[in-house]
Amino acid sequence: MTVLVPTMGSLHRGHQALIKRARTLSKEVIVSIFVNPLQFENKDDLEKYPRSPQLDIELATLAGATEVWFPEYEDIYPGKIETLSAGPIGSLYEGVSRPAHFDGVLTVVNRLFEMVKPTHAVFGEKDFQQLFLIKNISKKVEIISVPTVRSGSGLALSSRNIRLSEKEQESALIISKALTAASIEKTVESAQRTLDEVLGQENAFTKDYAVIIDEKDFSIATQTSQKKRGLVAGWINGT
Repeated sequence: MTVLVPTMGSLHRGHQALIKRARTLSKEVIVSIFVNPLQFENKDDLEKYPRSPQLDIELATLAGATEVWFPEYEDIYPGKIETLSAGPIGSLYEGVSRPAHFDGVLTVVNRLFEMVKPTHAVFGEKDFQQLFLIKNISKKVEIISVPTVRSGSGLALSSRNIRLSEKEQESALIISKALTAASIEKTVESAQRTLDEVLGQENAFTKDYAVIIDEKDFSIATQTSQKKRGLVAGWINGT
């Protein structure tokens, strides 16, 4: 049994949680580190994506990885790239502002699966839309999900957090505050209203989307939806 933990590097405790979960499944845990150009629409964002290969090796090994793999672009895409389509769900929410993003994610994940041939792969729930789409294309690999890991203050751990100042990280806490406030509401309508109202209290936050979805099909949740989830994304002072 081989478990793959695909990452783009700049590892943190959130990634370590994925690796630790993988280690409960198998003694063979491969962590891949590849910054995938196909999922970046903005070249500047790609160039600024944080990279820390030596620290990544140390953190992955400490968490239980048996191999840390740094494939080159030519390894992943040796010839003509056959891009996978994320379909209609890939054009919602995150896909509105990043129209080719999920096609790029699915394409690289599919290539990693082809190359490693894992029995299982572990992904975080922080990128829930991504997780949903990967589960839909995975035929031979069992996908294991791990809940979002947060700092003591409530901020979801992300490699991009390093680009935020301390003050901006405090501003970003508005997302977890809004989700927490919405979660105790009695109806979907009141939860959505609370989500929007709390997010609107932070001037540094620019909303990309804030919705409560039905986990089954990513439609807008109704009161009869069995599993609901709040999805929020945005920018803090443009980052």
